[in-house]
Amino acid sequence: MKTKMEFPNINERRPEGKKEDGSSYRVLVIDDSMFVTKQITQILTSEGFDIAGTANDGAAGLEKYKELYPNVDLVTMDITMPNLDGVAALEKIIEFDKEAKVIMISALGKQDLVKKALLLGAKNYIVKPLDRNKVLERVVLTLRKQ
Repeated sequence: MKTKMEFPNINERRPEGKKEDGSSYRVLVIDDSMFVTKQITQILTSEGFDIAGTANDGAAGLEKYKELYPNVDLVTMDITMPNLDGVAALEKIIEFDKEAKVIMISALGKQDLVKKALLLGAKNYIVKPLDRNKVLERVVLTLRKQ
């Protein structure tokens, strides 16, 4: 009887969260909602991403980014948070690292803040409620853009 090794699976694909070399993309999740943080974490880890860290407001997120730098490939950040909102935190992260890849997460009706964030250097945005396919599509698109 032939073993599985002798029949390569033509449908096997590399998980979206894995780089060419097999290592995982590292993501920092900054959101004041424990529910949203958990949701993003579950979506991303199910595709092989590594959650490098989490923070529950912009100020803590900025500090976490500096602590993890340069070992973070992507940041997902809520726009509306206490202490330091997402737009202000984005500005400070871009000031610190102009190559940072940040995806803003926004509730419906916050288009003006999303536009401002994109002009300041955010690479993409996701609108709540979170949809697994949209999250993965935007994250992968942002990571592949040079």
